[in-house]
Amino acid sequence: MAAAAVLTAAPVLVEAGPNTTSLQHTYVLSDLENPWDMAFLDDGTMFFTEKCKGLSVLMPSGEVNALLGMDGSEGYGTTADDLFCDGQAGMNGVAVDPDFADNRRIYVYSTSNLSDPQTNRLMRLVVNEDFTNVSDRTDIVDDVPYKTAATDHPFGDTGAHNGGRVRFNPADGFLYLTTGDTHNGEVPQSPTLMGSKVLRIDTDGNAAPDNAPPDGFDPRTYTYGHRNIQGIAFHPETGTPIVAEHGPWHSDEITVLQNGGNAGWDPRPNMAGRGDCPDNYCGYMPNQMDGMNRYQRASFMPMTDLATYPDAMPPIWDNNGWSQGTSSAAFLVGDQWGDWDGSMVVGIMGIGFGGTPIGQRIDVIELSDDGQSVIDVTEMTLPMEAGRFRSVVLGPDGSLYAAVDEGEIHKLTPGG
Repeated sequence: MAAAAVLTAAPVLVEAGPNTTSLQHTYVLSDLENPWDMAFLDDGTMFFTEKCKGLSVLMPSGEVNALLGMDGSEGYGTTADDLFCDGQAGMNGVAVDPDFADNRRIYVYSTSNLSDPQTNRLMRLVVNEDFTNVSDRTDIVDDVPYKTAATDHPFGDTGAHNGGRVRFNPADGFLYLTTGDTHNGEVPQSPTLMGSKVLRIDTDGNAAPDNAPPDGFDPRTYTYGHRNIQGIAFHPETGTPIVAEHGPWHSDEITVLQNGGNAGWDPRPNMAGRGDCPDNYCGYMPNQMDGMNRYQRASFMPMTDLATYPDAMPPIWDNNGWSQGTSSAAFLVGDQWGDWDGSMVVGIMGIGFGGTPIGQRIDVIELSDDGQSVIDVTEMTLPMEAGRFRSVVLGPDGSLYAAVDEGEIHKLTPGG
């Protein structure tokens, strides 16, 4: 892998929204191939994934080292022939162990063909001293479903709806993994299939002891009944996990998680007054290939079905009923963010289906003091062209880093 260019153009200052005076913008990396996620060490060392290539690291010096390549990738310290890219599937989330200084462990989620059928796996790796290679791979989760066959749905090819965000919660020390429904109507409410879940585990892949799913559920389950979560962040004061989730042609959602909770997504046929649906999945119905009023669609196939599941976790935000690809989440922390200190940010990739506004942006979500409700939403005024915001991460320098599918990682810093 050729090292990505580190651009050093002078920061661009623009006037931003009412809660901050300006944003400096710097290109961190460019010429990447679908960058998916980032994770930092305290000194600014940045691990990042490219969905169809692999795991690399950007050193504080600006040097880029390619660490773990997928099948067909070249120039990596190690290549894992079982890791592959297919549609939305590939190498996704990355997280750094809180004890990295002592154990040098990182965690990466990727699709693998070691199982038959193939699955998504969460791998634990050890980074060598000079950050040029990884070793000691241990697959601590090996049974997250992967979509092996195409279906008659929008985005219906193989590899759809894998979730894939990996994060440590500083408040409890556990590792959280988000997964998706793979266009399989049985998965979200299943007690044993590990799609459509948020897993909470230790660094060996064991269930957190106080997970409280319903009886009969896999004990690794923290919450279930999700559609396709690609964003999870933890309230900086309470540590409460909050997720951002893709909606089905309507209702992207932000939801405050409750241990053992049901997110209320159930796209099975013959549920809630529905009949048969294409390939046993009602997730885009009715009129799944055509635009229609989003509220009519939500009435037929709700993202959170509170009528069927009255105890489901209610969303605190639904993107005004639109589905625009709400993909990632982080919290802004630090005095440098002014009134936005403690607010949540979500990256929105933009869909533009059936008359939906494309809406590529970063939204700043101001929460109540207890983090249980939304007070205000402000669109961040961007000092660069918007893109498909796949990942937003707060760096150790207090800046917000944003990866876009178009191949760039941006750095946004408040203040002049």
